[in-house]
Amino acid sequence: MRRIGIMGGTFNPIHNGHLAIAEKAREQFGLERVLFMPSGVPYMKNQRQVLPVQVRCEMTALAIKGVPGFELSEVEASDAAQGKNTYTCDTLQKLKIADPDAAYYFILGADSLYAMEDWKKPELIFRNCTVLAAVRTEEPSSDPQMTSTRVDGGDVETGGKRQDRLRGQAQYLREKYSASIEILAFAGMDVSSTQIRERVREGASLQGFVPEAVEAYIRENRLYEKES
Repeated sequence: MRRIGIMGGTFNPIHNGHLAIAEKAREQFGLERVLFMPSGVPYMKNQRQVLPVQVRCEMTALAIKGVPGFELSEVEASDAAQGKNTYTCDTLQKLKIADPDAAYYFILGADSLYAMEDWKKPELIFRNCTVLAAVRTEEPSSDPQMTSTRVDGGDVETGGKRQDRLRGQAQYLREKYSASIEILAFAGMDVSSTQIRERVREGASLQGFVPEAVEAYIRENRLYEKES
């Protein structure tokens, strides 16, 4: 079966950390392509702080332009156009119906494994994809402003203890949901969308944080210059 990765997120904005983890997943798991999927109406986030989905799609398209194997998917954006909330379980169902011969690999930060049971119909998520849980192979600095779009998915613990907890959680989900969960080893990048928005408001450079085309788009459209 063709292996297709899914890199979902608010992408508010997309940054180099997203691109790096997607490339690592593509290489490590032999993915034919990776779909970058901006969330339509992210019901778990403060709507006032999130740019319109079409703007986020345009930034995503600029970020992945010319990168082999990276594609923009507007599956969830189309739901937003109809005023619908977006749920991972529904998105995966749509993808499987449209392409039943594909094997989907859903990329997320490893710490998100602790929250997945609170997502809508987690049993459908695990039924329709293999979860690639990205975990850092080196300890980053602990920064409370980092968002779940970071590759470690959230707060940081000491290496051994954290690894043991993640392995335990992954095994728990495998046993409860017959889930297919694989570990995506990743060196990590200390970058987050929150950090980028703050740098824009401070007038700081975004070099090294986002692709040049994305920074140009942000500057030209004066995005994130004021607190939402």
